[in-house]
Amino acid sequence: MKQYVIDELRAADYRKIKKYLDEKFGPCTLEGIYWIPMDPDHYSKVQKQHTTCQPFYFVIDLEPNMIACELLIRTRARIRCNCISYATTNQRNWFIGFVDRIIEKLDIRT
Repeated sequence: MKQYVIDELRAADYRKIKKYLDEKFGPCTLEGIYWIPMDPDHYSKVQKQHTTCQPFYFVIDLEPNMIACELLIRTRARIRCNCISYATTNQRNWFIGFVDRIIEKLDIRT
């Protein structure tokens, strides 16, 4: 699995991130797993065509010592479809920037 990982989180940083994600995207149905909706402006051509599969998501796995951001774009509508794929360069950059802005906003040093 391709991921963007920030590890060696301190306990206080984990709590800040968890609180933020819970308020914005939670509560989680599966502990520590957050579904982050992707900005539709960044959908690929295939994803734009698959209106029944929309919206599309990135998944964040938050654990006490790390945050792992999966770079596989998913839908909750289906398990298999050709619109489910690894992020394009544009999508990946958007998502990494999204996560980095959260880290910066919460004043977490990495």
